Order: sequence, then C-alpha cells, then structure tokens
Amino acid sequence: MRTRQLHPRKVNIITLGCSKNMVDSEVLSGQLSANNIAVVHENTKLDHQIVVVNTCGFIDKAKEESVQTILEQVELKRRGKLEKVYVTGCLSERYKSNLESEIPEVDAYFGTMELPLLLKTLEADYKAELVGERLLATPSHYAYLKISEGCNRTCSFCAIPLMRGGHVSRSIESLVEEAELLVSRGVKEIMLIAQELTYYGLDLYKRRALPELLNRLADIKGLEWIRLHYAYPSKFPLEVLDVIRDRPNICKYLDMPLQHASDRMLQAMKRQITRAEMEELLSTIRSTIPGICLRTTLIVGFPGETREDIEELKDFLTQQQFDRVGVFTYSHEEDTSAFALADTLSQEEKESRAQEIMEWQQDISYALNQKKVGQEFRVIVDKKEAGRYIARSAFDSVEVDNEIIIQTQKKLTPGQFVTVRITKAYDYDLAGELVG
Repeated sequence: MRTRQLHPRKVNIITLGCSKNMVDSEVLSGQLSANNIAVVHENTKLDHQIVVVNTCGFIDKAKEESVQTILEQVELKRRGKLEKVYVTGCLSERYKSNLESEIPEVDAYFGTMELPLLLKTLEADYKAELVGERLLATPSHYAYLKISEGCNRTCSFCAIPLMRGGHVSRSIESLVEEAELLVSRGVKEIMLIAQELTYYGLDLYKRRALPELLNRLADIKGLEWIRLHYAYPSKFPLEVLDVIRDRPNICKYLDMPLQHASDRMLQAMKRQITRAEMEELLSTIRSTIPGICLRTTLIVGFPGETREDIEELKDFLTQQQFDRVGVFTYSHEEDTSAFALADTLSQEEKESRAQEIMEWQQDISYALNQKKVGQEFRVIVDKKEAGRYIARSAFDSVEVDNEIIIQTQKKLTPGQFVTVRITKAYDYDLAGELVG
C-alpha cells in the first residue's frame, strides 16, 4: 500500500545488444506509458521500483554482459533498492530454464515474443492499436525502424532463428504509418533494420518488396535520410539499387554483412554465396551507385579457418576497399549446425586474428579518410560533447561509423543539418569546419 500510494511505480528498462533490441524496448516503453505507468531508459537515479533487463544472447561476450547485468540488478533488489527484476529478450528466450535455476531471484523471465505476458505481469494491458507508438531511447532526430522479425536463413554459426523464429515481415502500410508518426515527432533520419532486409515481403507479398517499401518511405515529407542495415548478399534484389540511386533522401550507404571471403569458410558457414559472386555483386552495386559507402562485418576464428583463409580475407579487403568494417570472433553456439564442428582455435587466437584484420582495415580506412580532406559534406549534428559538436555525413551510421568533429562558436542543435569542409582525417574520425 505504501509503495502504490506514496511512490508511484516507475519501470526502468535496460537494453543490451543490437538496435533491434532497442526497438523492442521502445515498444515496451510505449505500451507502459499508454497504461499510465512511468517508464525510463537506463535510469541511473535509482528512483524506480521495477527493472526490466532486455538481454542479448547473440555471442559469448553478449551473453556474459547480459548475465552480469542481471546479477547487478538482483543485488540491488537484495539490498532493498528494487522491488522487482524482470528479464526478457534473446538470452531469456534461449536459456530460460537455465536462468530460472541459476538466478532464481529474478521475479520472472520472458521470451522475445511474450510482450503481452510481460505487460500483464506489470499490470498493463497490451494495446494492439499502438502502431508505432514507442518512446524513443535514441536522440529525437533519428530512429530505427524494424521492418521484419526473425530469419529464414540457415547460416551455420547463427543462433538468431533459435531466438527470434522465422522471418515475419510487417506490412508496408504499418511501416509507412509508423515512419510518418516518427517524422511528425521530429525524426529526420530513419535506419531500416531487420535480421535480413532483402528477404522483406516474401512472406506477405510473395515477392521481395523492399524496393516498394523504400519508395513509399522516400515519399514521406520531412524524412531527410533513410539508411539500410543488414542486407544479405545471396540473391540480393538488384532493383533495390535503382531506388537507392534515384531517391535523394535514401543514403548512398549499404550495410551488407559478408562474414568471410574464403570459399572454404563461406561454404562451411552456409552463406550460399562464393567470393566470385560477392565480387560481382559489389561491382554491380558500385557501378549502379557511384560513390556508395559500403559497410560489412566479418567473422574470424570459425572452425577449420587457416592462415591461408586469413590471408585471403586480407587480400579481399585490399581489393574491395570497404569504407567500414566490423570484425567478430566466432562464438560456438549450441544447437547451431556449426556446433557439431570442433572449435579448435583458442579465444586468444581468435582475438589475435580479429586484431590482425582490424589493423589491416585500419590502414585502408585511414587512406580513404585522407581523400576526404578538403571535401564538403552535408552533415547532421548528433550532440555537443566536451565543447565541440559531433556530426555524421550520409555515409556514416550511428555509433559504428565515422564521426565528424566540428569546432565552432556558432550554436548548433541536435538534428540540424549543416555543411562542413573536412580539415583533418584520422583512422576512423574526421574533423571539419562550417561552410557559410
């Protein structure tokens, strides 16, 4: 009674993992807010009574971080700083029974598709009519738009289908409605995310409908930038390229995780593509959209990977000159088909190979950035930090790509677009001055 009357419930949501998890947390926030329940993200004031940890279960490091976060919240509960601790997300989906036995102090665990049940536990009603009604955890000028859930691919290393299920597309109408709502609230940049963007629409429309969706989104007035993340290379719908090229508010940017370049590794990973086919696709992309920024992610340390495979990967990076590259070490995941393979490389060796690839790419990134000195770019201001402004160009996504540092006495605001001339270039960042 004291808690209910004198200290109204406040729920703190802690989000771990990828941007897709962040969207899930934002949807949960919107539902709680619509039920008149106070909700905050990553609250450090400890003036909340309930915490929901939205976990990641993608790779070992992410799982360890999720478990550690749960334990920290349980300790706060033990000390009387919290009343309830709930856990949701991918780790909870995949290891619910293990977690229940190992960390029983958590009040309840929920899977990735159990939002209505989680809301009921929080004494809230699930409101199906809240299409796009979410409280953004990002700054107000950009947002992620999850166009589908799950994945039908069978990559041997990946546990995402085990945690998220098969591919389910959202309708074009619902996505346009949500994007319009976001823009009406001040969002200027929308990043399309999914486990697999290029599969979009096959389940709903019996065709790959990403080009149609992009055209509909590009028609929204006030939507300045649309950015594409997580495009699968095999059977890539080439008609998407024409839309990216022709619509000025679609960033000339594509995030396409390739994972490796050695045919041996690509086959073992069940990527359904060869190096030659990837090279042909990349050539087509670049010839169709001159100047496009290409981002990729790679996995090193997969079972059976040799020094020759690493050298081939380095050769591929030199050949392709990717603008952005991220590297993961292979994580041996239960119930994936690669789990049957002997994980013979030590974690130290995996980390060493990842560092080797990143250092190789670092030189490429530095050389590409040096070419930008003297060029002018339209950029969006993200924030002010340590007396300087941090911005991004259309070739840079949030958190993972270059930042452009602007030193100026002029007052700028987050979400504002300005033109910058690049004056200095570093390995992964740029510095520039305002033009005009």
